[in-house]
Amino acid sequence: MDLGLTGKVALVTGSSRGIGRGIALTLAQEGCDLMLTGRDAAALREAASAIEKCGRAAKYLALDLREEKAAAELVAAVRDRFGRLDILVNNAGATKRGDFLALTDADWADGYALKFFAHVRLSRAAWPLLREARGSLVTIGGTSGRIPIAAFAIGSSVNAACAAFAKALADLGKTDHVQVNTIHPSYVETERFWRRIRADVERTGKSEAEVREWHRADINVTRFGTPEDIASLIAFMVSPRGRWLHGATIDMDGGEVPTL
Repeated sequence: MDLGLTGKVALVTGSSRGIGRGIALTLAQEGCDLMLTGRDAAALREAASAIEKCGRAAKYLALDLREEKAAAELVAAVRDRFGRLDILVNNAGATKRGDFLALTDADWADGYALKFFAHVRLSRAAWPLLREARGSLVTIGGTSGRIPIAAFAIGSSVNAACAAFAKALADLGKTDHVQVNTIHPSYVETERFWRRIRADVERTGKSEAEVREWHRADINVTRFGTPEDIASLIAFMVSPRGRWLHGATIDMDGGEVPTL
């Protein structure tokens, strides 16, 4: 199926590995040129090389989106290299787990700095280009924004805030012809998830298979997701075939979220 994305330009944050890398590679396979960003220059270089093997152009810029000037610098790089921006995927950001009483103000500030305020700044900086291209903006949140838990108080709050912000932008997008949606993934097979599995194996003495099955049963999902699961939904969503999706918050979760 041709999704009609050939020649489009996409910017994916947090694209050196994990979900972001999977999104970038899938969009390249569908014909997009890519701007990549993250903090690991070597990993970004490798991701850019993989995209170029798909026959698409790729540029990367290693920076920390917590920095106030980073968003403007990144959008300027997109404009200079490609002259346009059709798709923005706000994916970067991880937040600290732990006992609510032990989490510090600095932990909270850091969680919001990368996964909320960075999204706000980048969306604001990129909006004129997206408006000009009648493009698409996708925010990657997480199911904790729908089913908050105490052990993930920061992440639950940040993901809910990201979805609310995207919903507000979708209202503006109706006027400016910019499509805006949010995806809340459940557990996805990434290095971050594997680190958690390995830590639980060491802590409990159980096998990896036992720990993985415990996590699967704990959140009651059919299976864990893959970066390609999320990427395939995004590719459809931002294509002409998915354009009527607007202002939506989609739980891509294998059945984790039990509510309507």
